[in-house]
Amino acid sequence: MSDAVEDATENAVEGKGGDAPMVGPVSRLKGGVLHQAALLGVFALVAALFLALGDRATEDAIALRQAEDLKASIGQVIPHALHDNDLLNDVITVPRKGHEPLVVYQAWRDGRVVAVAYEVDGSGYAGSIRLIVGIDRNGEILGVRVLSHQETPGLGDKIEVAKDPWILGFDGLSFEKLLPDSWKVKKDGGPFDQFSGATITPRAVVRIIKESLDFFAANRDVLLAPPPAPVDNGVGNDSAESAAPQGPGKGKD
Repeated sequence: MSDAVEDATENAVEGKGGDAPMVGPVSRLKGGVLHQAALLGVFALVAALFLALGDRATEDAIALRQAEDLKASIGQVIPHALHDNDLLNDVITVPRKGHEPLVVYQAWRDGRVVAVAYEVDGSGYAGSIRLIVGIDRNGEILGVRVLSHQETPGLGDKIEVAKDPWILGFDGLSFEKLLPDSWKVKKDGGPFDQFSGATITPRAVVRIIKESLDFFAANRDVLLAPPPAPVDNGVGNDSAESAAPQGPGKGKD
């Protein structure tokens, strides 16, 4: 009888399987948390993979769209009829003291630079104003367009050509036609109109455009310089032929 009681007690302690250990609620909870964490990690990895693949798939399309937008903006400040090259291919970088180097797009015609375009920026009323300016080889403004700004809608946004023709008033101006000291809005004694209820924004734009002409005047020789002549290494006719000038923005077929 005592042996039967002892066997029953052992079975109660060890569990019904004899050799199978008891699994308490803490162990089950721990296993469930680890399982969920593992699943979450897998889902996060898969999501990151899909995002990376999506970015790579759209990267080229985005770059192409940005290039098209830039080309369209340049086309508004340098008329297509003035040049015979692709301005996005003929680019130089000009260093500036105290600033990042400036990327300059050169317009070529008949083997010489006829105009340049570059982006300039400055502080407006509500933030940075970014412009693109086209200037011919004589230092005359061909066109100005606003690329981005944060000015007040209905007031400062009149600097956009789609909202107001005010920005077109700079076409044809230069330091020869308007002395540097005269580049001011009428409120400051200059010839440029300010907007009703918004003087800071047009004042800032006048200043930025004036600075773009300052840059042209200070770097004119660099901006209008022809590209360096190709080096003829004199090794065979094929090498000499391949080193022949192709012209700006052009290459061999």
